[in-house]
Amino acid sequence: MDPRAEIREFLATRRAKITPGQAGMRLYGGRRRVPGLRREEAAMLAGVSIDYYTRLEKGNVAGVSDEVLGAVARAPQLDQAERAHLFDLARAARPRRPTAHPRGTPRVAASVQHILDAAATAAAFARNGRLDLLAANALALYTPLCAGPARPANLARFCFLDPRSQELYPDWDDVANTTVALLRTEAGRDPLDRDLPGLVGELAATSPQFRTRWAAHDVQLHHTGVKRLRHPVVGLIEVAYTTMDLPAQPGLVLTFYTAEPGSPSDDALRLLASWAATTPESDHHNAGQQTPGAAGHDRSTPTQTRDAATTPPGAARTRPDEARQ
Repeated sequence: MDPRAEIREFLATRRAKITPGQAGMRLYGGRRRVPGLRREEAAMLAGVSIDYYTRLEKGNVAGVSDEVLGAVARAPQLDQAERAHLFDLARAARPRRPTAHPRGTPRVAASVQHILDAAATAAAFARNGRLDLLAANALALYTPLCAGPARPANLARFCFLDPRSQELYPDWDDVANTTVALLRTEAGRDPLDRDLPGLVGELAATSPQFRTRWAAHDVQLHHTGVKRLRHPVVGLIEVAYTTMDLPAQPGLVLTFYTAEPGSPSDDALRLLASWAATTPESDHHNAGQQTPGAAGHDRSTPTQTRDAATTPPGAARTRPDEARQ
């Protein structure tokens, strides 16, 4: 990905999202061709000349100070995620010695798997910035995602290319928006990732829903929130998620899903944990294992998987979607 082109498109889309009135500017009549800020208006708000701003918006950021870049971020009222993304793009666009990462997916350390397994009543998994699911604990919250043979399983591919995602995510549009925003954020944070452009190209070529969202250049911080999932075994679950970076393995993110104590969703997670304890070990621990296939693509070796249609003992009594009725 070309960081200079990314800067141009990102700043242009941010200008288009805020009106002069929202930016605190007075209008003096006349018809406007664009609803958002013009370049000269963004330049005035940032306190720079129109020529200087135009060069910045074209990606010419060599020698630009953080103070000026911060002023440019304030003009369209960028939020925390957008501001960080702009600074990431600017760093990537400045001349430097390339240090591209090696291709392939790193293995998750055994100690990380132990952390995931220790979360007895929470669903937990580890992913990278490309949204590859690299490891998970036994609660198997993402059973449909891991049902296919490809390894590592990928959250973005599942969301946009697998029709089962519409069943797993009752709020599919929100999940799709977040998925693309996370990939956009990662593209700015790590522009030398050699594998990410391939994933983006695959999704853009295959999914109109992905192409539309990718063109919006939206980014997002994704640390805490609430998500609903319709699990094939225990039904509808509402969980709170918390994510954290893992400094020992840069680029790796741990995600934990928990439910309100005593809620139907808490019952569902406990039921899922009980079911997992009496079921042979699934391939979730091996979600990131892969063997090279033809043309450099990764393909998994055959692994044992759970039958998503299997109902754990007591499920008929405690399905959360029934408890809500």
